[in-house]
Amino acid sequence: MNRSEFATTVLEGGQVRLRSVTPTDYEELYALQYTIEDREWTEWDGPYYKDEEHEETCTEFVENYERIKARNLPWEPRLLVETKEGETLGVVTSYWEHKPSNWLEAGILLYRSTTWSRGSGTEALRLYVDYLFAHLDVPRVGITTWSGNARMMRAAERIGMQLEGRMRRCRIVRGELYDSIRMGVLREEWEERYGGIGGMGQSESR
Repeated sequence: MNRSEFATTVLEGGQVRLRSVTPTDYEELYALQYTIEDREWTEWDGPYYKDEEHEETCTEFVENYERIKARNLPWEPRLLVETKEGETLGVVTSYWEHKPSNWLEAGILLYRSTTWSRGSGTEALRLYVDYLFAHLDVPRVGITTWSGNARMMRAAERIGMQLEGRMRRCRIVRGELYDSIRMGVLREEWEERYGGIGGMGQSESR
């Protein structure tokens, strides 16, 4: 079954495809987040929040996705990342840090550590940031990470984001202090770098 046939948004890149999350994806995404043996991603994706996190039941997980759909937003705050052959890699996400001032943050999570460092995450982030600029009237898109997550910082830099803020020694990870990192790119910087907005991949609405 080609699950992308049921997606309302599809962004085709050279290595990866970004598309809408459909109900047929819920079981696999829940397993990737909570039950697969490869848990290395939890050491990099906000590990300083570990003690505060609540493990959702599968029902809660599905309800969360369905609530997002029911809001009928002008953009998709979560898109699934998969290979061109249809293997699920993870998700890209976005959220309002402060909606009245159009402060939007994005993120990416690839669950399987064996798929890291191949350029897939960088391409997925680039496709998604372009999609966000095309669908939302925002002056900037940013990411928040920590100074120990060199892969995330490199991916953000490669697509044109700049270091905008460093809150020093305010994240504790495995007993060590790290900096909180803010990076971002302005709309005009994105347009200059890529020759426009909304031209990456093939964005389809069905």
